[in-house]
Amino acid sequence: MSQEASTFLIVREDRGVDPTTLFVETLRIGRAPDCELLLNHPTISRLHAGIKEIEGRFYIFHLSSTKPTTLNGKLVAPEQPEALASSDEVRAGPFFLRIDRKDEGLEITVTLQFGLLIGEREARGEPLLAQSSARPAVAPAPKALADALDLFWGKRSREKAARKSLLHPRRAPRLGKARFNWTPTRDLVRPWPFAIFLWSAGVLGVLSIAAALGYTAAYSPNPISNAHSRASFALTPRVAKQPNAGSCITCHSLRSGMDTRCASCHTTEAFVGTVTKSHADAGIGCVDCHSEHKGKTGGPMLTALNSCIKCHNDKNGKTFNGRTVSTPHGGTLGYPVVNGEWKWKGLDAEELANRPKIAAMRLPSDSEQMWRNKQFHALHIYNVKATGSITGVAGAEAGSPPVLSCSSCHRTLKDREYPRQTCGQCHSGLSDPSGRVAIAAGAPNCVSCHVQHVKDKRHWNPDLMAASLPPAAAGK
Repeated sequence: MSQEASTFLIVREDRGVDPTTLFVETLRIGRAPDCELLLNHPTISRLHAGIKEIEGRFYIFHLSSTKPTTLNGKLVAPEQPEALASSDEVRAGPFFLRIDRKDEGLEITVTLQFGLLIGEREARGEPLLAQSSARPAVAPAPKALADALDLFWGKRSREKAARKSLLHPRRAPRLGKARFNWTPTRDLVRPWPFAIFLWSAGVLGVLSIAAALGYTAAYSPNPISNAHSRASFALTPRVAKQPNAGSCITCHSLRSGMDTRCASCHTTEAFVGTVTKSHADAGIGCVDCHSEHKGKTGGPMLTALNSCIKCHNDKNGKTFNGRTVSTPHGGTLGYPVVNGEWKWKGLDAEELANRPKIAAMRLPSDSEQMWRNKQFHALHIYNVKATGSITGVAGAEAGSPPVLSCSSCHRTLKDREYPRQTCGQCHSGLSDPSGRVAIAAGAPNCVSCHVQHVKDKRHWNPDLMAASLPPAAAGK
């Protein structure tokens, strides 16, 4: 059956545009951009309805499967068209289409009314539009109906076919005969079997376990020190709760940091691994000084004792929480008096709490300078032995053994230079109880004055201490 174009006059009162005349075989109504009568609203289907002229009469077709279309308040059944006459009103979503026959064409006036769903108008009792007496009672012939539906859906199918999907070729087609020649693709290439990935994961797991069990130190720069690999303690009194016995997880944990693990282990009756306030403010923790994996003979204690002068150096350009460090005492062991003024800060509150005899020496009338003077001399006079091992020391007080006196370090009462020469006789070099050299002779022993672990009841060199006083009162 040959299809002829019909005349449709579209008046869009909802948009306020000029009327438009269309000469088309069918008038498609919907939300799709290619519909002749575009009704853009979420309640409208992409192809919602259509109007087709059959045997001189115009029919409305309902084409949506989810959203209704009404003619004068009556639902239009799918694939059962209704004839249109003048004064009819078609409703689709919030749009009203008023129908008028004009000569050989059809005039459609579109209005928009929000907030009213299909069926609400009848429920409120509003009268329906009077149906025209000219409405034909006959339905279109089955063949004409089928041809009209094929025309509606044929246009829709062609529109869908024109859209590019993910299966369309991305490259432009080849030219000439090459376009029709078959070329291989990877569509039928068999993917790798999943068993390959399982075998690969299994082999890597076995190799990892073998490496971990066979040589733990493979995951560290160098083997751990003897101090952490022993199964029993070598120092008395002990400085840890239990021997490490070469365990990695004692220090390395996923739940807590290294500093926390160190402090929890190194807490005993004779030793507590504390950090001074100045170091804590600078962000310095245990592992910054006590580094491991330096070899079996290089333990954390040795690295810490020799790290002071490496960090506190004019050449160290690193900052610690915005603070810089420099070489202390001009590069020598320092007597803390400059121009007759004490530059020593004195013992902090935590250190004084561990030395009640020194704390009790302060009088209410003491100035800050006098108090620092008392603290400094209380750590030396009557606490340090004056033995032959300290060469050049004189003026020892009577006792067994004799202890230092003022003249042991000062030539005169106001002498402030000679003590700088005598400091090095005590405060340099260090050997552990086994005779191993911890700090080379002549090198400054910083921890002999600057105590890091203030709760450590041991002394850095117990041979210098007077036997008549306990180490806690003697200081470090």
